[in-house]
Amino acid sequence: MTVALASFVRTSGDVSSLDLVIGGARCGGCLAKIENGLRSQPDVTEARMNLSTARLHVAWHGAADRADGFAQNLQDMGFSAGPYIPDIADAADRAQSRKLLLAMAAAAFGLMNVMILSIAVWSGGSEMSAATQSLLHWLSAAIALPIAAFSGRPFFASAWQALRAKTTNMDVPISLAIILACGLSLWETWQGQEHTYFDAALMLVFLLLVGRVLDARLRARTGLAARQLAALQVHNARRITDDNRVETVPTTELAPGDIVVVASGERIPADGVVISGESRLDAALVTGETALQKVGPGDALYSGTINHGAPLTLEIHKASADSFLADITAMVEAGQQTQARYVRLADRAARAYVPVVHSLALLTFVGWLIAGGTPRTAIINAIAVLIITCPCALGLAVPAVQVVAVGRLFAKGVLIRSGDALERLATVRHVVFDKTGTLTQGRIRADVSAIPAPDLALISALSRHSTHPASVALHEFETAASALEVEEVSGQGLRGQVSGHAVRLGQARFVGGVSFDRPGLWARIDAQDPLQIILADPIRGEAQETVNALRAANLTLSIVSGDAAETVENVGDALGIDQVTARVEPAEKLTHISALQNRGIPVLMVGDGLNDAPALAHADASAALVSGTEISRAASDIVLQGDTLAGLPFAIQVARAAKRRVVENFALAIGYNMLAVPLAIFGYVTPLIAALAMSASSLIVTLNALRMRRVGDYEGPSHPGQNERIKKGKAAL
Repeated sequence: MTVALASFVRTSGDVSSLDLVIGGARCGGCLAKIENGLRSQPDVTEARMNLSTARLHVAWHGAADRADGFAQNLQDMGFSAGPYIPDIADAADRAQSRKLLLAMAAAAFGLMNVMILSIAVWSGGSEMSAATQSLLHWLSAAIALPIAAFSGRPFFASAWQALRAKTTNMDVPISLAIILACGLSLWETWQGQEHTYFDAALMLVFLLLVGRVLDARLRARTGLAARQLAALQVHNARRITDDNRVETVPTTELAPGDIVVVASGERIPADGVVISGESRLDAALVTGETALQKVGPGDALYSGTINHGAPLTLEIHKASADSFLADITAMVEAGQQTQARYVRLADRAARAYVPVVHSLALLTFVGWLIAGGTPRTAIINAIAVLIITCPCALGLAVPAVQVVAVGRLFAKGVLIRSGDALERLATVRHVVFDKTGTLTQGRIRADVSAIPAPDLALISALSRHSTHPASVALHEFETAASALEVEEVSGQGLRGQVSGHAVRLGQARFVGGVSFDRPGLWARIDAQDPLQIILADPIRGEAQETVNALRAANLTLSIVSGDAAETVENVGDALGIDQVTARVEPAEKLTHISALQNRGIPVLMVGDGLNDAPALAHADASAALVSGTEISRAASDIVLQGDTLAGLPFAIQVARAAKRRVVENFALAIGYNMLAVPLAIFGYVTPLIAALAMSASSLIVTLNALRMRRVGDYEGPSHPGQNERIKKGKAAL
């Protein structure tokens, strides 16, 4: 190892973690081998790889110096490993893409020239002399052999790395097919035979490189979402030291309790709370709202949001690796590589590929010899079997669909958190909604239309001395008055002196002059008649449209809430949801979902609060708003950005479409092999035709996956400038 990985290890208590970039991992079989190999190591608690970005996350109990040992384990498996540094990883990806493009261009150049010579041989027929034919074959060899050696390096290097590690991968039979085709053609040329297969060898190399280039583009497109989020992360922060100096440090060094200064126009480096300063914040990353929000002492701020206005001083509550933006980025990356049932099926097929293909090729060779065929014929048919059985179509069947689906959802403000979320989301038949903060805005609003403006100013001044939700609802009303001698009676209300008036705010019994059984919030100024303040939690503006869309998708709906029956029933009536359950504890929500599941009904739970977490984790699929609690986001399969439910019907639509595309792709890949393999075994397919057929199957599967880009016409919320960045990214790709 040339780089000591211990310096890149993050520690939290006795848990160490490290992100590595892996070289040589090409398929789901490689991914399973890497993850399972590391998980089998002592004290390793997590090994999760994103095949699209080649990023491996490893966590373990113990010292940081074990990192080099994990890298050695990966090398023993046949994979290279180095520290994952986003900028360096992106540069390496671009360099690799350039190498693939150069190799593909060289293969295309050689193929065109060899095909011209081959056409001359075919068209010459019996009229061409043996000497001329031999000359053309030798010219083909002079072109094909060096180009096959140059352009085939990605396959040869991968195969050699696997063989050195005493294992195999899909590049082993591919390399064998290229070498055998070139070797047989050279032998045929030496023997003065009529036919050679230099064109087939170069065709195979070229078409496989086309697949690798497309795969690289798909990987780049998949990683685009994560890179866009990474671009929002701050690399440096200005931290205040114990002796009141300001030092610039990498955000990775920030720890809870640190004090940082954020100037106007800068992004918040990590999650924290304002301790001094008042400003306006662009929090569209969290809320989807483009309007700036007022922030001041005591307000919580999330990483990635932008300070517009005066400088702010923050106390950091979370390290950058555990921040809101890091959490969202991790969700995107987790969604790009799934381990769903279909993926596991494809992985098992890919792992069985090498022994099955080698056995088929060997049996084809032996079978033709037993049947009386010449060694030359037996070798040609065995090579055709090696080429035509390349599992590119099967390997692309699931990832190609998921890459497009996850990218489509991200562009519309829907983040996939768990690996098999798309598959499970496609099966749901019933949706359970929490009420407060999910179907409603979760912010109490006060109706003060019946209260005179002078009285409202006095009441608002008193309310500012409490953080109770009912008092907070009155903070928005302007007042120039100040409250003195304020006393808050727990569970009752506030009282104090405001501009020479005795003002009370709270329950009816507390303010006096009102029947004790009158509910709601009341205020009283001096000895005047009490004033009633109507409080309500308004229904979300998009809730009705979301409910209608879900019902149109043949889903049944219900509301399960801990609120009072009358409040929950009012929301149900307003939205047209008949199945309503009120006054339930968190454990009872879980029981409600279990009852539906026991009846064979897959359930989608939608919530946002701490009390929803058990139900979110227990449901077949779950969704949370990005503005919900951290625990609710962590327990959910998908996260809806922009603080809106509007993306939920679209997510279900995309999930169902993705399931159909995966099944179609499996059918196409299996059908291709069932038709093509027998033809190759019985000698009806030449190596050239085999290369064309293999490429065509992969292209069909990829084009079928790209149909996902046209699913739905929903135009939902997105990050500021996100759609523009995605358009630029697509143009660059």
